[in-house]
Amino acid sequence: MEQERDTLIIQTTQLKVIINTSTFKCTWYQLDTAQQWTLLFKDRQTQAYQHHIAIAHPTCHYISRTPQEQYFGLGEKTGTVDKQGQRMRMTNIDAMGYNAQHTDPLYKHIPFYITHHSETHQSYGLFYDDYQSSIFDLGKELDNYHGYYRYYETSADFLDYYVIGGCSIKSVAQHFSQLTGRPTLFPSWSASYSGSTMKYTDEPHSQQRLNQFLEDCQQHDINVRSFHLSSGYTSIGDKRYVFNWNYDKFPDPQAFGQTFTNQNVEIVANIKPSLMLNHPLLDEVLAFNGFITDANGQPLKIQFWDDQGYYLDFTNPKTIAWWQRQIKTQLLDNHIHCTWNDNNEFEIWDNDATVYGFNGERQLFNDYRAVMPLLMSMASREIQQRTTDTDYPYIISRSGCAGMAKYVQTWTGDNATNWETLEYNNYMAQGLSLSGVHNFGHDIGGFSGPKPDPELFLRWVQNGIFYPRFSIHSWNSDSTVNEPWMHPSVLAEVKDAMLLHERLIPYFDKLQQRSHQEFEAIVRPTFYDFEHDVITLNDTSTWMLGPDLLVAPIVTSGQQQKSIYLPDNGTGWIDFFTQRYYDGGQTITIPVTLSTIPIFVINDSTIPLLDETLTETTHYTFAPKE
Repeated sequence: MEQERDTLIIQTTQLKVIINTSTFKCTWYQLDTAQQWTLLFKDRQTQAYQHHIAIAHPTCHYISRTPQEQYFGLGEKTGTVDKQGQRMRMTNIDAMGYNAQHTDPLYKHIPFYITHHSETHQSYGLFYDDYQSSIFDLGKELDNYHGYYRYYETSADFLDYYVIGGCSIKSVAQHFSQLTGRPTLFPSWSASYSGSTMKYTDEPHSQQRLNQFLEDCQQHDINVRSFHLSSGYTSIGDKRYVFNWNYDKFPDPQAFGQTFTNQNVEIVANIKPSLMLNHPLLDEVLAFNGFITDANGQPLKIQFWDDQGYYLDFTNPKTIAWWQRQIKTQLLDNHIHCTWNDNNEFEIWDNDATVYGFNGERQLFNDYRAVMPLLMSMASREIQQRTTDTDYPYIISRSGCAGMAKYVQTWTGDNATNWETLEYNNYMAQGLSLSGVHNFGHDIGGFSGPKPDPELFLRWVQNGIFYPRFSIHSWNSDSTVNEPWMHPSVLAEVKDAMLLHERLIPYFDKLQQRSHQEFEAIVRPTFYDFEHDVITLNDTSTWMLGPDLLVAPIVTSGQQQKSIYLPDNGTGWIDFFTQRYYDGGQTITIPVTLSTIPIFVINDSTIPLLDETLTETTHYTFAPKE
């Protein structure tokens, strides 16, 4: 560090910042491969921070941009992988049936993105360590007075940000993952097929219906290792009451849980962080003031689903203890070892709402807004760890913030049933993976809307098998259920795809370990591994599963042939099924039938696969067929 008059220079082995101490405007540099300092970005020369604009202006950060920049990340965001020219809001909301191309915001709050400059080939990350609602504008706004710029604006009264260097997009993403928390491991079975639907637990004889599901899987020779139990098991009338078993639907919860675990199938029970105003356990929580409160310290009444209730306050140790007792007695003691932390966006719009703040000194809820889903999940995980005596229990959460991968698996929420969602969920996945969240998937077949037709359902299955969370889930508007056998005309192709997914479990286990140990994304853009091939920076229609497997999904109805760009990897590619060799750095065209699943393996790489009986693992080396 050195200082000269109005200039302060701070330098590390990779980054350098020059600060004008009179204006606090910063100019950032990174050491390139030639050991030369290359400009990364600089604060906007006209009005970069709140104190440059007006005391009443929101907290903000305006920085320079150029047309040669691309922006990747921001967690779970709709649209294309490159966010250049977009404006996005960062807050957690329940966006059921969202448009995967346009809806914003969604369920997660991860204020981090990677900038890549196409001319200097430099990449870096910006992470705004802030849990309040905020806005990112990455070039949508244009003002002649200020030149090209982008900005971050937050409801918080402080600005706290990290500049993360790296020699590549991959290294920046790894550094961010390391900064925000080592991704946890999950049991191997969690990557296998997981059944789920809202419909089963809404039926009057749910326990019987779910037992029938196990029989149906056996009848169709489909391997299932878990079932996501929707919240209908807690219903009174048409409302949901967390931790309240409906004994008409489930006469014997313990026998129900035992039936599933006896068949090596884990139940993942849906739990929600709000109690309705007439919840049977409401008075217990009111007695120790365990809810989020208004400015006067009274429980804050909020909208929850189609009724009203109170949100639990997970900064209150008594609330955490109460929550964990319920999980223990209502779930774990009934052979239900896993939790599905749902509807946990904590949609509170009262700026004066307060929380316990861990030490009883009331603090504003908004300071905890995005972290509250994480605190809920941590509470669930802790009791699962203690009771099941495992360091790595299975827990899934819909909402979360930066660092959520340290505790939970997730999914991209309640998606809409259409071809557009199938395509754009893959783009969303690439952004989420670059933002430190590695273990996730999508609702296969679409959650919201009418049932998918046979072709759409099949293509969704063939796409979904390459994610570490593979769950067919639905709440279809026509009262149907998305099940593997729902369309007999494509059942054979569906079963073939699902068998391939199960055979890939050892590979998923390997990728989990790499995520945990090396902070490597599981599902990732092709430019993550082949950034030197500039075509990959714009062609995001294919993606990598780990470092070895390229996936080129069919996401268009009626497609009869498909053009696929194979990145320049220096060694070539092998068709997974035919072992045909292809040079990298070229576009190929292949014929497409209903059974087509286009996947390619890096030449001479080895992938662990189960055999077709799912009993023995073999390490297959993919090389040209002689």
